[in-house]
Amino acid sequence: MEEKTKSILKTAGIVAGTVTAACTATVFTAKKLLDIAMNKDGVKPTAGSAKVRNKLCGFTNEDGFIDELESAGLKLKEVETEEVSITGEDGTKLTGHLYTCEYPKRLIIAVHGWRSTWNRDFGLAADFWFENNCNVLFVEQRCQGKSEGEYIGFGLLERYDCRDWANWAHERYEGKLPIYLDGISMGATTVLMASGLKLPDSVKGIIADSGFTSPRGIWKHVTEHHMHLKYGPISGLADAICRQKINVGAEDYSTVEALKENNIPVLFVHGTDDPFVPVEMTYENYLACKAPKRLVIVPGAVHGLSFYVEKERCAEEIRRFWSENDG
Repeated sequence: MEEKTKSILKTAGIVAGTVTAACTATVFTAKKLLDIAMNKDGVKPTAGSAKVRNKLCGFTNEDGFIDELESAGLKLKEVETEEVSITGEDGTKLTGHLYTCEYPKRLIIAVHGWRSTWNRDFGLAADFWFENNCNVLFVEQRCQGKSEGEYIGFGLLERYDCRDWANWAHERYEGKLPIYLDGISMGATTVLMASGLKLPDSVKGIIADSGFTSPRGIWKHVTEHHMHLKYGPISGLADAICRQKINVGAEDYSTVEALKENNIPVLFVHGTDDPFVPVEMTYENYLACKAPKRLVIVPGAVHGLSFYVEKERCAEEIRRFWSENDG
């Protein structure tokens, strides 16, 4: 009996140790994922991190694409802009760069993606906007660039910043210039989530390129498809850590919820070969949207590169969208 008892205790100890180790690994994975995703210093800008980003997005240097992307970004950075700033509702100072043309027909509020920059994400599209008489406000999302903030909110915080920029633009142009919210990747999620808030009447449309549905949705996809781990065991912890950082849970709001309440026309754009944000998320957003909407799916395009792959088609769709909604 004594030997049997020892054996049972030994087995119990092994099981307990295994469970403890598994729990420790789960906590570590969740914390590491959320630190990388949200912390201001979660990823240090190095040549290695740039390579990881390019791989996540599906970028390659075939035909010199990455070189062209970087060159366009540097060119845009040299364009003359006015640096402007606002203070978000939580006291965070936010920075933007305003390009002004001589006879503007509309204003684009351009919102860049996760751990990116305004000039990098919009270098390839900027000339199109300029040639079509658009003023463009290139905003720097909180916790990125010159904008303040300790955490990236994956749209949960940034939707309010987007609304504040729209109010600022409405006042600056006295409501006389049509405003379009235009976001790419996390920027697309930001502008779509902002559609669930009260926006000024001068906001005439939203253009969302490669937007994800929610923080939970994109974290689950990256964890399972890029890290090759199960998201289920860490989902609750991830939500709790997110709430601890920004006082909002990862599952508290989504683009889908916002779009069910939205009444502003939306142009959805996504590439079929996007490895970072699956195109199915845009389908989900499109189906949820109750406002007038258009959908542009570009075969073969990876993350955020629909305009690059089918420039003429995308340009035509955007001009049509403007003509329908400028008012």
